[in-house]
Amino acid sequence: MLIRNGEKILFTGDSVTDAGRARPVGMCNNGLGSAYVSVINNFLTAYCPEMRFPIYNTGVGGNTSRDLLARFDTDVLDLHPDTVCIMIGVNDVWRQYDTPDYKERHVYIDEYEKNLREMIEKATNAKIRVILMTPYYIEPNKEDWMRKSVDEYGAVVKKLAKEYNLLCIDVQKPFDEYLKYRYSAFVVWDRVHPNAVGSMLIAREFLKAIGFDRF
Repeated sequence: MLIRNGEKILFTGDSVTDAGRARPVGMCNNGLGSAYVSVINNFLTAYCPEMRFPIYNTGVGGNTSRDLLARFDTDVLDLHPDTVCIMIGVNDVWRQYDTPDYKERHVYIDEYEKNLREMIEKATNAKIRVILMTPYYIEPNKEDWMRKSVDEYGAVVKKLAKEYNLLCIDVQKPFDEYLKYRYSAFVVWDRVHPNAVGSMLIAREFLKAIGFDRF
């Protein structure tokens, strides 16, 4: 498994990661929020009892990549994780659609790439392993305006992962597979904030990617 016994794992991003986590830093024992980070912790704790995985959550609801970069030093580097898992970008896109008149809130794709690149370099310079997770939109119609934009931002994540030789988890993929059989509202009404089923899909994709084989 990629994550070794005793390594500190930090998840950061927006509301999908936040999910009501404890402040100032979410930690185990009900402080990791109600979504995928907690599910990952539960699997690792239940199926690897002989190992220790200190997990931290510094996701903040509503954040864009601009916001995350601004707090990256305090909410990532200063906590000295061995691995940081970054999933950010849906708000970079969403603000362009839900508040189109407020352009100062928009993070366009060139800035998004610049922000992610700076976060990657900050972490790698600090000897922190980086795992990138793509943004996603739980909408099967790939021509939907927001779905199409989120896919473009996801492609930036994949490009940077390849450039820096990082593990990249395509979070859109398990939702696309699931939506072949279920309507999107079964997973979540707003197509962004997943229920327990959606959180399980994200967690399972992450665990598969790091080589967890105790399902």
